[in-house]
Amino acid sequence: MCFVFRRSSVWIGVADMVPVRKSVERTPNSVVQRSSKSRSYRQSCQSLMAASRLCLTRALTSLRLNTNRRAPKSDNIIDKVNPQHLDSLMKREWQLSYVTPLYRFRYTQLKSYARQLSAFLAAEKQQGLAVEVGGTVCFSVSFSVVQGLVETDDDAEAILIEIYSKPLFTRKDEPLKTVWSGWLACINGNPDYINSLPKEFICLPLFGSSGTEALTALVKSWFQKNFDCCFGLLEISHTSLQWLVALWTNCHTESNVKQLKMIWTLPVKPLLHVTYAVNPVDAWELWSSVRRDPSQEVEEQDNIHLEEVMRLMKGLLSQFYRHFKVDLSAGSLSHVSTALGTAKCSGRIKISNSKCMTTTLMMLTECALLKMPI
Repeated sequence: MCFVFRRSSVWIGVADMVPVRKSVERTPNSVVQRSSKSRSYRQSCQSLMAASRLCLTRALTSLRLNTNRRAPKSDNIIDKVNPQHLDSLMKREWQLSYVTPLYRFRYTQLKSYARQLSAFLAAEKQQGLAVEVGGTVCFSVSFSVVQGLVETDDDAEAILIEIYSKPLFTRKDEPLKTVWSGWLACINGNPDYINSLPKEFICLPLFGSSGTEALTALVKSWFQKNFDCCFGLLEISHTSLQWLVALWTNCHTESNVKQLKMIWTLPVKPLLHVTYAVNPVDAWELWSSVRRDPSQEVEEQDNIHLEEVMRLMKGLLSQFYRHFKVDLSAGSLSHVSTALGTAKCSGRIKISNSKCMTTTLMMLTECALLKMPI
């Protein structure tokens, strides 16, 4: 096991590990400038109108995070999902958001939506609100259905959105450059909530975006105006990150996690960030030791329970305490990384292996439904 301490920009201690550079998120040069007061007012009005149309109460979404989850299966998602779509989903890091149900969204109108969004971006660009992408360009938009990325009959098919930059003077055979990507999904969504929606609404609560903040803001604005929905940042909680530690460690025998790395933030002044790297074999052996009796029913063997996750984390933190006398449980888990994927508490995630994609998206869909205001 390797341990790295970082307080602000000072390394306190390093053992068998190259220091990880602190990531810096750059604020874009230009973003859509809107009055924060008017934005909040507009979104509040939209939320109220949507709530009135839905005729729902908070009780319908007063759910709790599941205490057991299905372990990732060995079936190959490539057999169900277009490999090009999978490649688009796996090669980028996504910023997650939740989105309320879409009003009168139609799968049969995707080509029309692409033209409308393209025209909307062109109009915004003409007003100087969109970010320039390498000189004088126009935007081309595509909407496509990601078929097969569902778990139940109640789930709506995922939608992939891509925005391309297109120079005004270019050859017809010149490939377009992707400048923004996004997707909407519902993987194993809560059936009680989905079935309570009027037929005019489509539930795609999980939204991922990859691109400039300005383009993301414009895409969200277009969705809000056309489908009477609201977006909000979807952070990944401390508990959800612990679930990812267990779910991804459980995949070790089929897809080597290479190294389990966690970053913990301790509430001291200044904040202390501790990077805790665990050998994959050690993590797997610990995980195997905390799993339930293998003689249990087959159905139970396919499930991972919260108590097993807590025992895994307790074992990892106990090992750390024996070495450094630092109680990480006093802080919060803010970053998880393996060869299968990376997740941050800020809501940024990258899924690098298709075998764990469905299980990961199922948990994130659940988190999005819990975060929605209606």
